[in-house]
Amino acid sequence: MATIRKQIIRLLETQECDARMISQCLKIREKEVYEHMPHITRSAAAIKKRLMIIPAECNSCGYQFKDRTKAATPGRCPKCKKERIEPPRFKIR
Repeated sequence: MATIRKQIIRLLETQECDARMISQCLKIREKEVYEHMPHITRSAAAIKKRLMIIPAECNSCGYQFKDRTKAATPGRCPKCKKERIEPPRFKIR
């Protein structure tokens, strides 16, 4: 049985996923997925690959959170102040 991080890496190599999809596939908490992301970034670099993060986006006004350093979904849009945010998606290339 592979570790959780190896399972996440294997999943992200095959498809683009958000944290909820990863948590459902691996049967872990969504919060736990976000805790693993910094480690997965380093692990991907060790195998000469890169963790790509497609930024979160506001569903109301389309604002993209490009400069955000955290992997978790933001709570509110700074532009329109609404809370309908599409979570960031991850892919390993």
